[in-house]
Amino acid sequence: MPNDSRPAVLELIGNTPLVRVSRFDTGPCTLFLKLESQNPGGSIKDRIGLAMIDAAERDGRLKPGGTIVEATAGNTGLGLALVGRAKGYRVVLVVPDKMSTEKVLHLKAMGAEVHITRSDVGKGHTDYYQDVAARLAAEIPDAFFADQFNNPANPLAHECSTAPEIWAQTQHDVDAIVVGVGSAGTLTGLTRFFKRVQPDLEMVLADPVGSVMAEYSRSGILGKPGSWAVEGIGEDFIPSITDLSSVRHAYSISDEESFDHARQLLRTEGILGGSSTGTLLAAALRYCREQTEPKRVVSFVCDTGTRYLSKVYNDQWMSDQGLLQSKHYGDLRDLIARRFEDGRVISVGPDDTLLTAFQRMRLADVSQLPVLEDGKRLVGVIDESDILLNVQSGDAHFRMTVTSAMTDKLQTLAPDASRAQLEAVLDRGLVAIIADASGFHGLITRVDMLNHLRRTLA
Repeated sequence: MPNDSRPAVLELIGNTPLVRVSRFDTGPCTLFLKLESQNPGGSIKDRIGLAMIDAAERDGRLKPGGTIVEATAGNTGLGLALVGRAKGYRVVLVVPDKMSTEKVLHLKAMGAEVHITRSDVGKGHTDYYQDVAARLAAEIPDAFFADQFNNPANPLAHECSTAPEIWAQTQHDVDAIVVGVGSAGTLTGLTRFFKRVQPDLEMVLADPVGSVMAEYSRSGILGKPGSWAVEGIGEDFIPSITDLSSVRHAYSISDEESFDHARQLLRTEGILGGSSTGTLLAAALRYCREQTEPKRVVSFVCDTGTRYLSKVYNDQWMSDQGLLQSKHYGDLRDLIARRFEDGRVISVGPDDTLLTAFQRMRLADVSQLPVLEDGKRLVGVIDESDILLNVQSGDAHFRMTVTSAMTDKLQTLAPDASRAQLEAVLDRGLVAIIADASGFHGLITRVDMLNHLRRTLA
């Protein structure tokens, strides 16, 4: 049952700081970022989570003991979970499978029930996350389907809180706002407010490549959607609450540029934002640098980067996705996920214990490690089966040395070996060891091969 008293944490939603970007080239413009990451749930979506639940309580759609159901890219779910669980409601969320592990774990930690569905299907497909949520809402007794894509409380939250805050924080002096579209609540709410107080303000749309929003805003043509890795913004349809009437510029930003700008923001300004923040920053900088006269521009740090540590800020994941540039050789070295020359090889020494080897495998999420003497010369390889074979008779055997369990009769492939030779090694269930007279270069696993094929055949 919902509690009678309003949870104190909800009073922390909104009134987020506005900071000036000082270390990027912003052309003749001044660029400000509104730190929505400072909301208690870590994102701008806390605002609509609170607004949609409050509205549903007022009009009776959400009753004591009821269930909140929503389809979400993660942040709206976190906002609904923050508010809903604090008020004592059951929260059921449907999340597409491209969402970060941190978001899913956060949702579960707050007590939300999470259903993960496919991210490779579009609206109307039986497994599309919004359609799954609608079915669950129809099946669960006393369920309130938040339906952020059609809920008028979504843009109203931004019209009544986000927009007035920006207006006050800029001392009524702002020329453009750069915003993305997920559910379109932020864009629409800001548009409604600023049409009243400053009709000449330009809305600038930042959209991932693959989303239909930017092209639709430019031409009115609904193109064929693609795919993108950025979370939280970009759409394959036009949400019913969308108001594009104040959009004067629209930029399509690639995943690579988005992720790079998020990382630059942390290194340059010390601000840890998520992947959509990178998209907005890239578009804002383009807009600012294109101007010929000074303008005051506002954009957002949509959510905290702490929920993307396994993605945006993980060099290995970025490399696997083809989003982090590395030297190209034109041979098998291009398939190595962790190159020795880049200092990214996770290894053990021959005198390390099996426990050390096991812990490093778990930390790096790999099933085998090269054994390097003095951290340089390859003397063996150890995998999970080697460790299991030696320790299954007693945990004391975890103190055995790697030398006692590793494989030291190594078959290596030169970097210029053929793809057929590599496939022959992998087909035998082995890891390919790439080495030549200059030394050890790295390992290639079947997962590395799959990642390479996905990148090159996409």
